[in-house]
Amino acid sequence: MPRITTRSSGPDWTDPDCPVARTLDLVGDRWSLLVIRDAMDGARSFTEFQRRTGIARNILTDRLRKLTAHGLLVQRTAPSGRRQEYALTDAGRDLFPVILTLRQWGERHAFTPGEPHSTLVDQHGAPVPALVPAGTDGTPLDADTTHVQKPR
Repeated sequence: MPRITTRSSGPDWTDPDCPVARTLDLVGDRWSLLVIRDAMDGARSFTEFQRRTGIARNILTDRLRKLTAHGLLVQRTAPSGRRQEYALTDAGRDLFPVILTLRQWGERHAFTPGEPHSTLVDQHGAPVPALVPAGTDGTPLDADTTHVQKPR
């Protein structure tokens, strides 16, 4: 599979040396991440994405085109042979921990205690446990225990 972008062929990067900035340049708007979220939850057609998100047709067209151009989605013929559908690529599926982390942050900070919200469950119906980054020795990592090492 081709790389999503390179320094020479990519968009005008906000911060060319920062992986966070490059990622946000590709998927950092609400609609792109909601399309990826819904693709992870089984949406495949333009109509499904529009129904689930409420996104305007022109914006959805733009986001699907962008996500496809950058290798996060692939457009293919649906099994019926009558329509086109969208599917996650490996790069798109690799966003799962990002979506999970955003979801878990939202569960902790975007709802009042006891306020109902959707829940992500595993194949057995159990809630997905909190994602906690850990170092090579298993010690939990956070902003106080890590730092960015810039290229020379």
